[in-house]
Amino acid sequence: VQLVESGGGLVQPGGSLRLSCAASGFTFSNYYMSWYRQVPGKERELVAGISSIGGTTNYADSMKGRVTISRDNAKNTVYLQMNSLKPEDTAMYYCSAKYSSMPRYWGQGTQVTVSS
Repeated sequence: VQLVESGGGLVQPGGSLRLSCAASGFTFSNYYMSWYRQVPGKERELVAGISSIGGTTNYADSMKGRVTISRDNAKNTVYLQMNSLKPEDTAMYYCSAKYSSMPRYWGQGTQVTVSS
């Protein structure tokens, strides 16, 4: 199983980034996919989640209206479009996959830094 995030980087406040997570080694279309973020010294927190066929999405209140999660099951990829970024959005962003009682899978993370 592999989840490989990309698309992070340094962006100015108010800017946008699109994160991608390429999945392999499991049946991607069966899995609920999520993005989490974590800053040092704090717990990992949910940013957004999307159901297996993309019909249902869920967003953290802190980012609702500024982020959009989507997936392409043909490409085994989940995306996170982030707009109007703020310095407090600076964190390591992780992709996660979960199906029923199976263990949750995690990627290695991609760093997002929002700074002028």
